[in-house]
Amino acid sequence: MSTMQINSRLRRIHAGWYVGAFVLVLGVVAQVLYSTGAYDSWRNGRSLDQACDGTLAQGGLDAALGSSNLRVGSLDSDGDYLAQCSVQTTKSGARGGALQVRLRWSGATAPSGSLVRYSQDYEGVRGQAAPLGNGWPGIVRHDDAWQVMVAIDCQNEKSKALVAYGDLYASSGGPALTGLGRVVTESAQKAAAKYGCRARAGKQLTQVSAPTLGKPRTVKPLAQAQGSCTALREPASSAAESGTPLIMEYPADPQAPQVNCYLVTPAKKPGYGLYAYYGAVAKDFLASEGRNLKEGYGPTHKDNDYSWATAKCPQSTQPAVFVLYRLYDRDTDTYPVRHYSAQFAASAVKAFADHEAKQRGCTDVQMASQP
Repeated sequence: MSTMQINSRLRRIHAGWYVGAFVLVLGVVAQVLYSTGAYDSWRNGRSLDQACDGTLAQGGLDAALGSSNLRVGSLDSDGDYLAQCSVQTTKSGARGGALQVRLRWSGATAPSGSLVRYSQDYEGVRGQAAPLGNGWPGIVRHDDAWQVMVAIDCQNEKSKALVAYGDLYASSGGPALTGLGRVVTESAQKAAAKYGCRARAGKQLTQVSAPTLGKPRTVKPLAQAQGSCTALREPASSAAESGTPLIMEYPADPQAPQVNCYLVTPAKKPGYGLYAYYGAVAKDFLASEGRNLKEGYGPTHKDNDYSWATAKCPQSTQPAVFVLYRLYDRDTDTYPVRHYSAQFAASAVKAFADHEAKQRGCTDVQMASQP
């Protein structure tokens, strides 16, 4: 065998060694990536970047779910949503958590889960919603899960709003609730920019307060109202005569799309609930009642113990809706206010609507008749 043949053979052997060594190194690297979770982390990170059509904001995810080990879950497709996604911790069982984000235009059909919440607004404080704050047109609610909702108006398209929902499961609130608020508001902001909705954003959320009304410690005299019940200070004497000299209220927030005020009995039971709904939320509320203002109808209520009004507000062609309900106490299976006063209800909702309209620049407050 010639020297040239020997050298050629050696080169082939060495090349084989190099290829084999390279494959072996790749295998070792892959094994390390899998065993340390680095590959899963990289894959999950890419999935998060693409979630909700690339609009999912990740700044508050770790706080919301109490973990940095996250993965994108699956959601059933729904054509009514602009985008939707689910994020879960990699933990399982009771230690695991999940967060869902859904985005839609205000003209699209509202999610049934949110409409159900409006049907509870005559059952004590079950329909309550706290203002999100920091300049965001949003609210925070709690039932089986925490929910943050924002409806940001598109300044370049009148009566169009981008509505974002975030639902958080397996959480007790606190820092998690603030994280949820950040995810929802910042995702809405990203989605608005992506889909051509010129919107005014609020400030970054640093603390989100949970709905807490309904506890005895939240009750105070009507004369001390400074927030959402301020309008009722004037007809205070008639409120006392109607059996509700006390209140439960939230801080005043002219950006919140839903406002709650509760008139409370001496036994510290909510007797009347006053609600204001604006823009996309007003539309959803009426949809939950199966009503349309253009048809001349308003909300429905058991025994017709309610009064309501409307107003025209800037930016949205959807009239604002103001409602007073006599509340039902599920714990005692009774109405804390035994005798409903239609006269008081009308005067209270008119005062409430007038005050709210003034704060929002709304006009033409109209009392509406019941069907």
